[in-house]
Amino acid sequence: GQRLVVEGVNRVLKHVKRGHPKSPQGGRLQLELPIQASNVALYCQACGRGTRTGVRYLEDGSKERHCKKCGKSQGQLAKANPKYATKK
Repeated sequence: GQRLVVEGVNRVLKHVKRGHPKSPQGGRLQLELPIQASNVALYCQACGRGTRTGVRYLEDGSKERHCKKCGKSQGQLAKANPKYATKK
């Protein structure tokens, strides 16, 4: 499966014996383990957290991703296409 390591998420303590390459004196190591890719959300700068996203067409026909919570743009997905432009 598709798994990702996300900073600050799924942090665990691993107990290791003396002589371990990363911790020769032994003790507890803090590790970040991978999580399933389907559980990762895009980060919204405006909301300051991970949010769901939607897709919408702008007036010029370009396609963009937007935050479902605040409505702010998350970046352009496709160039302007006159087929999807709103007629005036």
